[in-house]
Amino acid sequence: MKIKENKSFFLMQFGDTPQLRVLDFLIGFHFFDYPITEIARESNVSYNSIKIFFPYFIDSGVVYKTRKVGKSDYFKLNLENPFVKNLIKLDWSLTKRNVFPELKEEVYA
Repeated sequence: MKIKENKSFFLMQFGDTPQLRVLDFLIGFHFFDYPITEIARESNVSYNSIKIFFPYFIDSGVVYKTRKVGKSDYFKLNLENPFVKNLIKLDWSLTKRNVFPELKEEVYA
């Protein structure tokens, strides 16, 4: 597995767990869909670990299946899910706060 050199502000704030790494990757690339193997590789989480918690992401509506290519199912972050919408807002808020610390807190609301 490749080692990510720089952690995102999201992971620095909430911890570096496999579930959060997957969410961080999917938030960062939310316009695209990916097979589980690609999600595992890009988020630096083992395939076996993802297989344990990914069904919960599907059942809770955080991700959904978009298509099937060959034997692979492709999944995408569910941008219509209220929880996901708030996660994306939170991620942007953390990024803005850390990139532009001179701005006042009202801007992040």
